[in-house]
Amino acid sequence: MSHGENALAGSERGPSEELSDGGAEDLADVAEEDDGGVAEGEAGDADDVGDADEAGADGPAEATTADLELEGEVAADYIEGLLDVADLDGDIDMDVEGDRAVVSVVGATLDEIVGERGEVLDALQELTRLAVHRQTGGRTRLMLDIGGFRARRRADLSELGASVAEEVRRSGEAKALAAMNAFERKIVHDAVAAAGLRSESEGIDPNRRVVVLPVG
Repeated sequence: MSHGENALAGSERGPSEELSDGGAEDLADVAEEDDGGVAEGEAGDADDVGDADEAGADGPAEATTADLELEGEVAADYIEGLLDVADLDGDIDMDVEGDRAVVSVVGATLDEIVGERGEVLDALQELTRLAVHRQTGGRTRLMLDIGGFRARRRADLSELGASVAEEVRRSGEAKALAAMNAFERKIVHDAVAAAGLRSESEGIDPNRRVVVLPVG
C-alpha cells in the first residue's frame, strides 16, 4: 500500500532534525553518526543464532499483524521526514512478510542513499528501527529497502550460494567467500543448504565470511 507523498505526519522525527538542506550527503552523515544507537537491539550474529535475516533483532515474541502494520506506519512517517528534509522524492510502500514489517522506498534519486554495498541503507534501517522502538516501546525486526537494493542483492546472493555449492560439490574442497554482513551471509547459508551442502561463518565482523564445505 502506497503511503503517498512526503509529509511528516507524526512527532517522531528523532535524528532527522539534525539534517540540513544538503540532501543525501547530510542524510548519510546523520545515519553514520547515529548507527550505534541501537546496539541494545543488535546482539550476536544471525549465522550463530539462526535469525531470519539480521543479527539478534529481538522483535515481539508474538507480534500480531496489527503490531507489524503499526511498525510500518511509524517507519514510513520517519522515512518520509528524512526524505522531506533531504529534499529527496520517493514513494513508500508498506507490507508484512512473515513476522516482520517491510518498508520499501522507490524513486529515481535514491541510489546515493543506499551506498555502494548498502552500507548507508543499513545505517538508515537501524535509525528507522530506533524510531519505531521509541514510539512503540518494543524492539522491531523491521526491514527497510530502498530502490529495490535488498531484493536484487538477495537474488544475486542466492545465485552465488547455489553456484559455489555446485563448485564445492565437484571439487570436494571448501571455499571461502568474500566478507559479508549478517543479512548477506544468511541468504548464502540458505542457498547452500537448499543445494544440499553445509556452510559456516568464520572471522569477526566486518571481515566475517561464509565458508562452503564439501560433503563429509
